[in-house]
Amino acid sequence: MPAIVAERLMKHFGPDIRAVDGIDLSIPEGQVFGFLGQNGSGKSTTVRMLTTLLQPTSGHGQVGGFDVLRQPGKVRQACGVALQEAGLDELQTGRELLALQGRLFGMGGDHLKARVNELLRIVDLEDAADRRLGGYSGGMQRRLDLAAALIHSPRILFLDEPTTGLDPISRESVWRYVQQLNKERGVTIFLTTQYLEEADRLADDVAIIDSGKIVAQGSPAELKASIGTDVLTIGVEGSAEATMSAAALFRQMEGVERVQEVDGALVVYVKDGARAVPRAVRLLDDAGITTGAITLAHPTLNDVFLRKTGHHLEAGATVPAAEVRT
Repeated sequence: MPAIVAERLMKHFGPDIRAVDGIDLSIPEGQVFGFLGQNGSGKSTTVRMLTTLLQPTSGHGQVGGFDVLRQPGKVRQACGVALQEAGLDELQTGRELLALQGRLFGMGGDHLKARVNELLRIVDLEDAADRRLGGYSGGMQRRLDLAAALIHSPRILFLDEPTTGLDPISRESVWRYVQQLNKERGVTIFLTTQYLEEADRLADDVAIIDSGKIVAQGSPAELKASIGTDVLTIGVEGSAEATMSAAALFRQMEGVERVQEVDGALVVYVKDGARAVPRAVRLLDDAGITTGAITLAHPTLNDVFLRKTGHHLEAGATVPAAEVRT
């Protein structure tokens, strides 16, 4: 049985807002699953439904073999959850918070004490264990929140944008702990993120969600291979008419599959990008169009996201992409 299942899962807020619009998921045990999308795409709403914090409008969900509607208590025992906002009591110490969390799960005595010490060691907070949380950095708080989600040794862990707002060093630390949990302890991890590097590095399988719908799913390598082309980004100096003229020229180039205008530049999906660069420059030069910066890259998850949604994906920001049809 898969660790996590969603079947036609929906959540509507009022008659017009479909935060999650009929998604299907089947996540095997022991997998790191990346749920990639912009702010407001439906990632957190999905997590809240699967962890019994929000009732679905319709559809079905299972976590650890338990139904999220009929068996919410067993779902909560089966999984750990670290949401975007940790909600920590700044007057508590790290040790006190973990002990309290353990008692809420019915733990106590020497077993709880040993588990608290083990988790403090795992998240590298032993030296700060008896300091009040008000003095913890953002990275330390996120690591402690991760430890709290693991206090009852769940086999399934939901992490809702666990590194948003962290500095690169703290983000690297969280990534390392996530990999350790998965590889060494076999924990199934459902990871929502808006960081492309995070999904690419950690996830075995990635689903892209946009406006409440899953628009693409597969391993990072499969998704990037689905583009099937190199990605040539060409700046065009001058008017909007010059940009449109350049797009029309590129449509006629051999091997070009798609052209998009993104933030004043043209993104050209083309086979054999290295050979396409000089041809593109000659076309623009012959047409009297001034060429700006040119970059050539193999497909990335950002290119997949752009292809599937019409937007770049950047943490905290989105850039609309006006498609120029080929």
